[in-house]
Amino acid sequence: MPLTRRSLMDAAAACFGWRRAYGDTTEVDALLTEQSETAYRQAADHAVLATAKNHDVLAVQPGVLDVRGRILADVLYLEGVLAGARTRGLPSEVIECLEDAVDHGHELTLLLADAVRATATAHTSGG
Repeated sequence: MPLTRRSLMDAAAACFGWRRAYGDTTEVDALLTEQSETAYRQAADHAVLATAKNHDVLAVQPGVLDVRGRILADVLYLEGVLAGARTRGLPSEVIECLEDAVDHGHELTLLLADAVRATATAHTSGG
């Protein structure tokens, strides 16, 4: 499906609070590629802004806290998706992938919490 048509369908669905599901791996791969390309394009802007903004250790902390909060909220949402997948008896491959994503998400929130603590420790010790 052409990108413009898919975008229009996604926009229309979003107006009603719906999300589209893709039953074809080609469409899924195209969407994943599009997400990655968009994120990497924006990453260049983020790097420039972060370099200008993060002038000391405490300047890093609010951004890391924000990211951790968003990831934690998303991981908790995924836990609900996983619970629903288990309840509905979805294929074990789907459940295993969701379990891995939830586990890695929780690990990431722990690493980000460590990074936040490190900013406070470095500030206190004068580093």
